[in-house]
Amino acid sequence: MFLLCNTDLCMDVKTLLRTDRVTRIGKNYRGVLMRDGEDHYTFLESHPATQKRNPHIYMGKYINVSRADDGTLYPTFNRPRYSKNFTFQDFCREAAEELIVVTGLVKGSEE
Repeated sequence: MFLLCNTDLCMDVKTLLRTDRVTRIGKNYRGVLMRDGEDHYTFLESHPATQKRNPHIYMGKYINVSRADDGTLYPTFNRPRYSKNFTFQDFCREAAEELIVVTGLVKGSEE
């Protein structure tokens, strides 16, 4: 990568920061630097990059499968609505069937 190097001497920089009141030595900031005038610049810090932690790779009726930061997969169970026609045993059976299907999908994608 080719970078053009320049040093602006005797310049004023106004900082608009979201995380700190004043800039800290050695800390990197993400944002935009704008030249407002001959010797004046304004730096506007951008919002921190947000990345969803442990995203769902499968969202089912009875279970969800998420990926941890280290890449491992883990299931979580959805909260069932029990009734006379849908008991705890029914939920366990349906969740087990869904786990079997998801296991087949995951194995198929790894090959």
